[in-house]
Amino acid sequence: MTSKQRAYLKGLAMNVDPIFQVGKGSVTPEYTEAIREAFNTKELIKIAVLKNCLDDPKGIAQVLADRTGSEVVQVIGKKIVLYKANKDNPKIMLPK
Repeated sequence: MTSKQRAYLKGLAMNVDPIFQVGKGSVTPEYTEAIREAFNTKELIKIAVLKNCLDDPKGIAQVLADRTGSEVVQVIGKKIVLYKANKDNPKIMLPK
């Protein structure tokens, strides 16, 4: 992903609300599967890391990206933004 594409996705993510929250249980296989299923309908997902989660948000983002086949767009504070292109019906057209 180029920096121009990442900047474009960051702009889109500003208007997206978090649809998942990571708590003290951190990243479980069930949680990972729920995010993988969410990528069937959405290409850009924002995740909130709660204060009771002791894991590093950057580490959580990388683990989720590896397990779901997505890319980390950004990690700001306790917010994670992930992107995975929909191969069948892409909704987000990335700039070249």
